[in-house]
Amino acid sequence: MSEYVLYHNPRCSKSRAALDLLQTRGIAPRVVHYLDTPPDAATLRAVVTALGIPARALLRAGEEECAALGLGDPALDDARAVAAMVAYPELIERPILVHCDRAVIGRPPERVLELVQPQG
Repeated sequence: MSEYVLYHNPRCSKSRAALDLLQTRGIAPRVVHYLDTPPDAATLRAVVTALGIPARALLRAGEEECAALGLGDPALDDARAVAAMVAYPELIERPILVHCDRAVIGRPPERVLELVQPQG
């Protein structure tokens, strides 16, 4: 079985809750503290592809840096959004669980269970 990877911020209650939900179900994901070890552009593009969303949808729009960098523009392209998240990893929405070629943003935290429950 392929590993689960959780992009995690231990200071975030939603991220902690998602990790707890996984561990309670016997899933021990590889935890990436993305603020300490930010993903590179290729990894972020792969995550966005697995999520099936435009890169700008992975931005934490409420962060001050997002507004300061002009990232709220609806015409923002994926390359610029990814570059911003590489430079400012605090702009990455969290938590993100990746498994195989699929991913989910754990908001609410229970969404991570979509990847661990059998698909029907």
